[in-house]
Amino acid sequence: MDTDVDYIMDLDYNLDYNYENYSASTESTETAAEEHSSRHQSTCFSEKLCISLLVINSLIFVLGVLGNGVVIWIAGLKMKKTVNTTWYLSLAVSDFLVCVIHPFNIAFIGMQDWVFGLFLCKTTSFVMFVNMFSSIFLLVFISVDRCVAVVFPVWAQNHRTVKTASLVVVLAWIFSAVLSVPALIFRDVKRHITTTMCLNDYSSLHNSHVAIAYSRFVFGFVVPFALIIVCYSVIGARLMRSSSLLTQGRKVARSRSPLKPLKVMTALIVTFFVCWLPYHVFILLERDPTVDRTVMKHGLQFGTALALANSCLNPVLYVFMGQDFRKKFRNTLLSRIENAIGDGERLSRSSYLSRSTSMDGRASTHI
Repeated sequence: MDTDVDYIMDLDYNLDYNYENYSASTESTETAAEEHSSRHQSTCFSEKLCISLLVINSLIFVLGVLGNGVVIWIAGLKMKKTVNTTWYLSLAVSDFLVCVIHPFNIAFIGMQDWVFGLFLCKTTSFVMFVNMFSSIFLLVFISVDRCVAVVFPVWAQNHRTVKTASLVVVLAWIFSAVLSVPALIFRDVKRHITTTMCLNDYSSLHNSHVAIAYSRFVFGFVVPFALIIVCYSVIGARLMRSSSLLTQGRKVARSRSPLKPLKVMTALIVTFFVCWLPYHVFILLERDPTVDRTVMKHGLQFGTALALANSCLNPVLYVFMGQDFRKKFRNTLLSRIENAIGDGERLSRSSYLSRSTSMDGRASTHI
């Protein structure tokens, strides 16, 4: 078997075929195809595991399209354009795009045959990786933005602009597209007897499989989360210190916790981590010959589904983690999403006012 052909497909699904003889010549493959000239019959609907994958991925598609569509409508059309709405609008667009193209993968699961051609084979994988990279990059930028707003509130109040945020979003999308180019290069359509497969073929470049897998793990997971942890450590330390100082001065007897505006962002980051970690783990184990192939197959299938589920969970977090959650039965769906998206702007303003109050206090002491 050609070990440079990735049969357990990144962000896609392999079929339960014996690929040991796949590297045979085209002539022998055509002969086999003639011998199996009958039309390919899917066995998905007779297998509980396959049906489960169909149901899970169909739910991801429906919830993702509807949820992110609502967020795009609210953040893009109903709310005032701010730095914070710019971040969340970009996240929603990224999630919406990957959910829109997901029916092709759902059809592939059900039919167990790729009938959509080479262009869509490459495009679906490319969009999925763009979503992965753009999501984590935006979470990093939002974390840095929050950190700057807390540590340097006066500077942030004067220099945080929608134009700058929009430029950062464009750069995030460009970098994401560049890092996703391998999906366009190595994704290919292969014919095996009566079945057509959309898979990654790394045979043209030696060791490219390992290099791409590790680069995605490093740049799409490890480094971004390290930066996010640093930012949140700084934010937590500064806000706890500010809270302690204000409490001692009896300035915030009835105010809410200064950490509360960060809970939506924290939920988004934790969700991304939980959803994408299993996928990266199985991708890195894919080249290990000691791992059972059936375990690898099912692990990648459900790891991929969990990774894609991240795209439909964000709108749910906006609703149920936003401000006024306790009043959710009295508030409309739209107002709750607006509250969740607007938390970041309130954090920036509260940090600025806190710093201003602190400066006023020091001045009055000198007087």
